[in-house]
Amino acid sequence: MKKRLLMLLLLPLMAAACFAQESRQDISVSGTALIPPYIAGNSVLMHANTGYGALISYRYLLTPRSGLELNYQYGQEVLHFTNPTNNIMIDSRFQEVSGAYVYSFNYRNFNPFLEGGAAGFIFGPIDNSTTTLQGLSKNTNIGGIYGAGVAYEISPSFDIRTEYRGLVMKTPTFGLENLKTGRYYNIFQPTIGIAYHF
Repeated sequence: MKKRLLMLLLLPLMAAACFAQESRQDISVSGTALIPPYIAGNSVLMHANTGYGALISYRYLLTPRSGLELNYQYGQEVLHFTNPTNNIMIDSRFQEVSGAYVYSFNYRNFNPFLEGGAAGFIFGPIDNSTTTLQGLSKNTNIGGIYGAGVAYEISPSFDIRTEYRGLVMKTPTFGLENLKTGRYYNIFQPTIGIAYHF
């Protein structure tokens, strides 16, 4: 009875492993830069320094040219809000969880690609000496991502991937009405990394 139960539990895992061997998958790790623009609205001006972070992506190819991608990104940046009565600096942890459709082109070792999808973003304030206002709350946003890039195949298992990504979302408020611009903005994000195919 125990052997049958064990086989019953292992069957889905074995089927998934066989299915994975037939598919084209990759995982990549990239360094990122977060370059936000100046945004003004409701008498509030928001800008930020260039932030840096890391992006982990898993891509599953449905066909040789099209696939689905899941992303997780972590970064850190300092946001600066100014309005007639306040001048506030907030050191912020930035996180992204996203899913995208990817369309690829193949030219020998070069594989250009386009992507677009939906994302969730979290801005978490860090209570440190850079942050001028303590006790702020996390800000969660829903938005979108788009991008274009190229992967250069250095071997059948590895490629170097560089990409321009755009992250579109509402500006964070950290729970304070006097920081609300009421605007959407686009964070520019160059990335470079390495991908492993399996």
